[in-house]
Amino acid sequence: MGCASVVRPWACTADPLGACLLCPGQSAHTKEAVLAESSISICSLHFCALCNIGGVWQRTDQHTGCGYKGRTMCFSALASFGAGAVLLAIGGASTRRTRRAVELPYALIPLCFGVQQLLEGALWLTLPLQAQCANAWLTQGYSAFSQVIWPIYIPLAVYLLERPGWRRRLIGLIALSGAGVALYLLWCMVKTPVLAQISGSHIAYVFPHFHQPLATVLYLFAACVSPLLSAWPRVRLFGLLASVSLVAAAYFYSQWFISTWCFFAALLSAVVWLQFARGPQAAAAAAAPAH
Repeated sequence: MGCASVVRPWACTADPLGACLLCPGQSAHTKEAVLAESSISICSLHFCALCNIGGVWQRTDQHTGCGYKGRTMCFSALASFGAGAVLLAIGGASTRRTRRAVELPYALIPLCFGVQQLLEGALWLTLPLQAQCANAWLTQGYSAFSQVIWPIYIPLAVYLLERPGWRRRLIGLIALSGAGVALYLLWCMVKTPVLAQISGSHIAYVFPHFHQPLATVLYLFAACVSPLLSAWPRVRLFGLLASVSLVAAAYFYSQWFISTWCFFAALLSAVVWLQFARGPQAAAAAAAPAH
C-alpha cells in the first residue's frame, strides 16, 4: 500500500532556501541543486547515514559532518522476510476457513501482503550489491502492489463480501474509481519507472512522476474507506487500522512513507483472519450481516 503523492520520499533533509535543518550552522544546498536532485533520486548532496551507537541512533551527514541524535525504528531484510513469512501463514489459514468463493479474495489479503514484504526483503539484500537488473525488477514488483494492485484489490475484495444493498453499491463505485487510479499509476510507472534507494534504516521509493491530488484522494478511498463502509465489523476494523497506520506513517516516517505504511498495513492485515476465525454458531450468525 501507499500513495506516493502523500509524501515526496526523495525530499532532502536540508532546507533548499536556508541552512541545514539538522545543523543550522552548516551550509545548505542551493535551491537549484535540490530541485535537480529530487527529480531523480534521494538528494545525494545531503545524504544521511544511520549508525547504532549504544542503542541511540546518530544521524550523521556524510558530506558536512553535521548530525543529531534520536531514536528510530529499524527496518531491515530480516523484518521484511519475517513479516512476509508470518503473513503467508496467516493468509493460508484464512483461505482454509473460507466457506464461499466470494470470501476468497478478502482472505488472500494477508498472503498478498506477505509476497510484497518478501519482495522488499530481497530488495534490502540486492540494493547494497548494486545489482541493477534485480533491483529494477524487485522495485517495480513491490511498486506494482503499492500503486496498482491495492487500489483495485481491496475495494473489490470488500465488495464481494457484501450483500446487495447501498453499501455494496457504494463500495462498487469506489472500486471502479480505484481501478481508474491504478491504471493511471501504472501508466506513470511505465513512463517513468520507480527507483529505490536505502536511506538510513529504510528504503525510500522515488517516484519521478507527479501525482494529482484527485488520484491521492481516490486511492485513499479505495484502500481505507471501502473497508470502513462494510457491514462486517471485522472488515471495518481492518479499514480503521489501515487508516491509523497511514496517519502514523505519514507523521513519523514521512520520508519513507510508502515502505513504512505498507509494512504497518501488512502486519495489521493479520486481522483479516478474524473474519474467518469463527465457530459454527458464529458462522451461522455471520451469514446475514446487518446493513
